Amino acid sequence: MKKMNEKKRTFLWMTIPIMILFFCFNTLPLIRGMIYSFTNFKGFGSYEWVGLRNYINLFRDARVGNSYLFTFKLAIVTTIVVNVISMIMALALNGKIKGKSFFRGAYFLPNVLGALVVGYIFNYLFTYIIPAFGKVIGSSALQSSILASENNAWIGIVIVCAWQSIAMNTIIYISGLQTIPEDVFEAGALDGATGFQKFKSLIFPLILPFFTINMVLCVKNFLMVFDQIMALTKGGPAQSTESISYLIYNNGMSGGQFGFQCANAVIFFIVIVIVSVTQMNILGKKEEQL
Repeated sequence: MKKMNEKKRTFLWMTIPIMILFFCFNTLPLIRGMIYSFTNFKGFGSYEWVGLRNYINLFRDARVGNSYLFTFKLAIVTTIVVNVISMIMALALNGKIKGKSFFRGAYFLPNVLGALVVGYIFNYLFTYIIPAFGKVIGSSALQSSILASENNAWIGIVIVCAWQSIAMNTIIYISGLQTIPEDVFEAGALDGATGFQKFKSLIFPLILPFFTINMVLCVKNFLMVFDQIMALTKGGPAQSTESISYLIYNNGMSGGQFGFQCANAVIFFIVIVIVSVTQMNILGKKEEQL
């Protein structure tokens, strides 16, 4: 009985401080943000209650609508790029190649670096290095920065997001491939399964839970993209790469729209939850079917 009491006491001393910190730095700001979303608070001074006006105005604001369209476009394209490349790399690194441990560590390096640091490095690369190289080889297409183009700046952000995210996804896929017994491949070889047919019929169904994890994490992370936008374009040129997170931060903190952007953040939170739950349900049903 005494040992049980000591265990309970230890458990409480471990969990209560964590719960307090979580409430202070996560739950409490969330609650306050929801409260401010019903006000015209500018981030300073006094404020008045405006009811649902902020939420109604969100659906009338073209800038907010454009930021949602851009963010979803970026998230969908980057998720596809990351998962295709990660799957190919995982299949290659899981094979019998020399020094695969070294390559796994090297490919994981981008994930260790800070997103802002990576963004500033690529900003310099896109702005100075590639245009200088374009002048040397006489290529007019490369002489201007991709980040200066309203139509193409988002591609630069996709490249940076994908370059840094591929590492983690590759590791997850490798973990999934290592759970497949060798007997499965031997049986597939006897049945004549090779190439893409082997991947489609044998490998992919067995690593589908890992595919689900990667898809949900990718979509969630890319919908919340912020650091890369801050380092590369700051929402430009002409607000063409303004993500939802960056719009909430920029206009909420320095644009005098704190209450309005709190409402935007609440809607954005609901959207992410709906998207994630929908993904889990759809991919979960696929796993049950297989």
